[in-house]
Formats: sequence, structure tokens, C-alpha cells
Amino acid sequence: MRARTAILCSVADQGVAALTNILVLVAAARLSTVADFARFSAVYLVFTVLLGVSGAYTGQPLVLRRGGGADTRGACRSAVVFTLGASAGLGVLLAAVCLFVPGDTARALLALGLVLPVVLGQDSLRYAFSTLQKPHLALTSDLLRLGCVLGALAAQEYGATPARLIAAWGLSALPALLLSAVLLHRSTAGAPLLLRPMLRRGHLGQRFTVEFGVGNATSQLSVLGLGAVGNPLLVGALRGSTTLFGPLNVLFTSATSFGPPLLGRIGDERRRVRATAGLAGVLAATAALWAVALALLPERAGRQLLGDTWPTAAALLPATGSQYAAMAVGTCGLLALRMLDPRTTLSIQVVFSLTAVALMAGGYALGGIPGAAWGLCLGSLCKAAATWTRVARLRRRSPAGTVSADALPAAP
Repeated sequence: MRARTAILCSVADQGVAALTNILVLVAAARLSTVADFARFSAVYLVFTVLLGVSGAYTGQPLVLRRGGGADTRGACRSAVVFTLGASAGLGVLLAAVCLFVPGDTARALLALGLVLPVVLGQDSLRYAFSTLQKPHLALTSDLLRLGCVLGALAAQEYGATPARLIAAWGLSALPALLLSAVLLHRSTAGAPLLLRPMLRRGHLGQRFTVEFGVGNATSQLSVLGLGAVGNPLLVGALRGSTTLFGPLNVLFTSATSFGPPLLGRIGDERRRVRATAGLAGVLAATAALWAVALALLPERAGRQLLGDTWPTAAALLPATGSQYAAMAVGTCGLLALRMLDPRTTLSIQVVFSLTAVALMAGGYALGGIPGAAWGLCLGSLCKAAATWTRVARLRRRSPAGTVSADALPAAP
């Protein structure tokens, strides 16, 4: 596939995935009371953490591979099978534990455990298609999933429990999973299936998982913690605000996860870094324009989007919009570091993710929910500055056009 066609398919796929993500949360907000949406948001936040762990361990090392030989095809098969097995085991464990815990949140977590292999398995197949440079197959799968999600959620009534909404959302991904599995089998038939290398010490996924754990997961779990010990509505307020930026969430994650195969088509290292910097500017401008558009929405339209959650979410738009503009710059900085040397990002993630958590907690102590949102914004700004400072230092050290040997994952 030509580079231009591949880029168009990848962008379209991320757009479809973004639309799916935001429609799920918008539908949940419209179908739920404020309290039920807070519960749904908490469970969906748990899924977001698990999704990030899965992508960090299997997906991100996979997309750093180059070439389309038998080793790469085998790595794609192995990553998908590993994800399905691991998510099935974790899902059964989660469902078994929550079976004996009372409450609506526990019932929703139980439903999440049952559908976890479906949603994580479908996502892992997107990484495989990206690595195989067949983004049109990922687009086909995500279009099918979007249609199924719309149908499943349209059948729900107002007041549906969080567990029912989680089950409907998760099972709606099953047709897309089955279609993707058939397409992947046709593309990788005969390739070796090797799972042991993914468990060996030194696998890049282990490092990337630690980075995610001290990065995205830390901030998300800290939101849950503040909601538990402070104001329970904090989770719903922050989740409602970030729901409005759902397309940007998917774009940022996709830039790190699916950007390397596309940017890898650029042969010169200097040009790759410049292209990544240009992407950072585009995404930051997109975040700013999106925030302005949301701020100009009339209250009636906002309530059509988020229902009773709209007033609290709208109050956080200035802070959240600024945070996402900073996140765009930081995400692209991490992408540049991944291509230069993926082993250099861990220290940045550790230091500045913990800094963001501290700033969020301090902001909450000083200014409540708005203060927590501005604390997250300041943390994202600090991380963005640190990533591009590290990129500049690496560029000064290494000759143009070279790539660190550590930047490439080991063959399976």
C-alpha cells in the first residue's frame, strides 16, 4: 500500500475508533443518572487502564518492528493469541472476585470481566494490522464495531444499570473480533506462533508497561482514589469533561501506538523528528479548537450530549482544553523518543507522572474539582517540556540518520 493511502486509512481508522469511544460515553451519560454515570465511569476507567496495559505490553513493541517477513507475521499472531489468553484469565479472575461483592459497581466490574477478552482481543488485532501495514483491515473491523455499538446502545432504555451497559458495549465488539481474526489468519497463515519470548526478561513490553503504570494509569487511579476519599462526584465530573475530548484521547494513544509504522517510511532520522514535531503542532491546535467549539455549545446542546453531567463537565472545559493541548505536545515528544531510543522514556514517565498526581491532589486541596483539573494541566505541561528537551539532547548526541540498536525489539 502506498504511503498516502496507508496514512488516509490510518487516520480514518482512528477517527472511527474515536467516534466509537465518545459515543459509548455519551450514550452512557444520556441513559444514566448522575450517580449511575459515575459508577459506569469508574468501571470504564478500569477498562481504560487494562486497555493501556495490554497495548503497552503487546501492541507498542509490535509496531516498532520493521519488515514483513515471517518473523513479523509470527509476532503479530503471537501478540494477538497472548492478549486473548491473558485477558481471558484476568477477566475470569475479576468476575469471580466481584461475584461475592455486593453493589452496582461490583456487578458492572463482573460484566467487564466477562467481556474483557472480546474488547482487548479486538484492540490487539488493530496493532497487528498496523504492523503488517494493512490499516484498511483495521478500518473495516472498526467500522463494523461502530455499527454494532450503535445498535446495542440504541436498544437500551433510560435507567439501565451500569452492568447492563458494560455488557452491551462489550458484546457488541464480538462480530468485529471474529472478522478481524479471520482476516489476520489469512495474512499470517504459516507464520510461527511463539509466546515464550513475550514472557522473557528484557521484553520491551515490560518496560512500556511500567511506563504506562507510572504514567496514564497512575493519574487515572488517583482520580478514583480522590473520588473514594473525597467527593465521589469527582470521578464523574473529570470523566464527563474528558469524554468531550474522546476523539483526542484516541488520537494521542494512536500516535504513540500506530505512528511508528507510518513515520518509519521516512528514511532520514532528522526528517522523522521534524515530522513528529509538526504532528505535535497540528494536534495541539486541534485540541485548542475543539475546546473552543465545546465552550461555545449552548447548554441545551450540552445536555443532549452528557445529560445531567453537563454542568460540571462544562465548568472544567478551560482546564481540560489546556491540558489536552499540552498532552498533544508531550505525546508526540514520547513518540519521537520511541523512534530514537525507546529505552529513554521510562525516567520521564516516572518523574512527571508522579508530579502530575501530586499537582492534581494539591489542586484539589486548594480549589476542589476545578483545582484538580488545573493541576492535571500543569503536570501535562511539565511532561511535554521534559520530553522535547530529551529529544533535543539525543539528536545532538547521535549522528543524523542513525538509529540506536536498542530501539529495535528483539526477534521472537
